[in-house]
Amino acid sequence: MDQPAWLAAAWAEFGVREIPGNESAPEILRYFRDAGDDNVETEATPWCAAFTGAMLKRAGTAGTGSLLARSYLEWGIKLDDARLGAVAILSRGDDPTAGHVGFVLGEAADKLYLLGGNQGDAVAIAAFDKTRLLGLRWPNDETEAESTTADNGIFAKVLAHVLEMEGGYTNDPYDPGGPTNRGITLDVYAGFKGQTLDAGTRDRLIAELKSIPDATVAAIYRRRYFEPADCAAFTAPLTLMHFDAAVNHGVGAAIRMLQQAASVTVDGEIGPETLAAIGARNVLDLIDSYAEIRRARYRALPHFWRFGRGWLRRVDATFALGKAWASADGITHGLLEPGQNAKGETTMSSQTTTTTTDSDAKVWTQSKTLWGVLITAASTVLPLLGPAIGVTLPADIIQTFGDQAITAVQAIAGLFGTSLTIYGRFTASSVLSLRKS
Repeated sequence: MDQPAWLAAAWAEFGVREIPGNESAPEILRYFRDAGDDNVETEATPWCAAFTGAMLKRAGTAGTGSLLARSYLEWGIKLDDARLGAVAILSRGDDPTAGHVGFVLGEAADKLYLLGGNQGDAVAIAAFDKTRLLGLRWPNDETEAESTTADNGIFAKVLAHVLEMEGGYTNDPYDPGGPTNRGITLDVYAGFKGQTLDAGTRDRLIAELKSIPDATVAAIYRRRYFEPADCAAFTAPLTLMHFDAAVNHGVGAAIRMLQQAASVTVDGEIGPETLAAIGARNVLDLIDSYAEIRRARYRALPHFWRFGRGWLRRVDATFALGKAWASADGITHGLLEPGQNAKGETTMSSQTTTTTTDSDAKVWTQSKTLWGVLITAASTVLPLLGPAIGVTLPADIIQTFGDQAITAVQAIAGLFGTSLTIYGRFTASSVLSLRKS
């Protein structure tokens, strides 16, 4: 069984937690940015809805653009029954405006199990009484189309080309990137997971990298290259060349090469001058110049003797495909029309800076230190001792998550941390089913 792309993105964040004291975890602040809020500067702001919105966005689906959990009651389509990955909205106390939101993993007779943010100050699994359930939602065609429209559907097309160029798993001793799969280096993958790459984690992370899910691949490429390089501002031929350059040369280098091709000031920032120059140029001339600049850059690299032939073939293939797209669709310019350009469209409501306790961040305990000790200990011990003391995961979850079963086993620590008693058997009274949307 396949899990939704947003749930795969959420699993990739499992274990991210708040930092005790006055500091804020950069991953959590990034959830606010990805969800559409650039103003929040502290993890003290409830972040369950930010996490939900960020994971949906990384999977190519539009969220509500709000930090209020209950905003998801009007999002997507209503579900009558729980399904894997559904967005669950819960009440919180007697406050009619407060709530909590997360992704459904499974259910028991009177419990709903969610993977979500701000659960025990972390991205974790938690159990909630079904009496608190306000609604279950699923993306509809409109919400999915809204996200696709934001980049005019170009991302999927250019990503397919880049992945074809990158190929599968490699570990060439002459490649400074080291172990790489589908163009994603081990260092980049570890950073995306929020984990430190060292001797103790290296083998495990390499094994995960070799079987990296499609949704995680797409999330990394979108967040690390497509969005920082402002690719959504351009028509398909230029987006293709620019995105491929951002992946292979780095975002900063790609922007400078684009500016050089457009004959503007090379400052590494895509501003009004750069956009105006791109809009005035014929797109074929622009990507031709861009391709030649890339070739010159490759020839200057010390490893050109080993990888140069492949690099040049890559540029040629990218230019040829961009030229074909321009011809087939009658595209003559590189810049989208203002009405097509999605840059800056995402806005948050005036309610997004609220400090309402709109999550279950402090339901189980107020002590971050205690949680850190409990989770660390449980995540280390349970995978080893679980079978001996009768701790298991439902077969549905193990089957669903396949190669993520090890992560899921560690995740069960969150459930047992809520009761402070590590015993008993965790079994679901109903089978979790998947239905097509």
